[in-house]
Amino acid sequence: MKVGLLFNGQGSQQAGMGTDLYENLSGYKAYIDRASEILGYDLNELDQDEEKIRQTQYAQPAIVAMDAALAASLKDAGLTDVVAGLGLSLGEYPALVATGILTFDQAIALVKDRGQYMQEVGDQNPGKMVAVLDDNQDMIVEVVERLQEKGLQVYPANFNTFSQLVIGGVKADVDQAVEALTDAGVKKHVELPVTGAFHTPLLNEAADKMADRLAGESFGEPAYPVYSNTTKQAFAPAAVKETLTKQIVSPTYFAQCMQAMVNDGVDTLIEIGPAATLVKFAKKIAPKEVTKYTVTDLASYQKVVEAINAEKG
Repeated sequence: MKVGLLFNGQGSQQAGMGTDLYENLSGYKAYIDRASEILGYDLNELDQDEEKIRQTQYAQPAIVAMDAALAASLKDAGLTDVVAGLGLSLGEYPALVATGILTFDQAIALVKDRGQYMQEVGDQNPGKMVAVLDDNQDMIVEVVERLQEKGLQVYPANFNTFSQLVIGGVKADVDQAVEALTDAGVKKHVELPVTGAFHTPLLNEAADKMADRLAGESFGEPAYPVYSNTTKQAFAPAAVKETLTKQIVSPTYFAQCMQAMVNDGVDTLIEIGPAATLVKFAKKIAPKEVTKYTVTDLASYQKVVEAINAEKG
């Protein structure tokens, strides 16, 4: 078994997430309690707050804490065959914790600030994001680039699968792009419930602040490769600062990274986090022969632990 871990990003959060894990797994609880100490508020209590958990400044550390705590709990339960990791945007932080490039304490402190930077910039410079469902992504990019040449602020933001590309930017400009794409033959698009245009130049100010925040950090050596959404290559400790800074304003190439994981021999994918999101992408990218699991709560955690133990005989 060659396992690739997938880590949820922002948007997967929901009120009540992790509650049964917190109440039943002492190791998981210890990580969440440690995150609460670093953050200065009760994270388990916040996870129950429907209003706060939707806010970027709270959602980001909550997701990272849950993702990283789950990965550590699975390792303690016997998951030792991990050969690669991949997180969607924010999910790269817990992925870097799991492989040893970041410590848990370091990641929580970093995303506490990252979430605040992005919340502030998003409030001051609101944007819009729309998922465009079409397998002709070259055409989508060309349409967007033509609009950019006319001065519009709209950008390719997330290459989630090879048939789902999220665009983002100034609201009016994104609306104009949707009209142009519809005229070009795109039949389906879905507006995302976000207030900021993540992974676009509209977040430049947040990226600048994150660059300053990362300046004094040091990083460990990875136990296994974690693929960067930004570079489509494995994270290198010497380039972590630059990559995590660019990540905020650059497109995510999740589909290409997952394809690389599979090409490199991963035969089992385990998604970790509050929601079953990435496994849906995996079903469109990875072959059917690749086993796919999602761990979002106690029941799914126990199911995966049983599968791991059964595999080991």
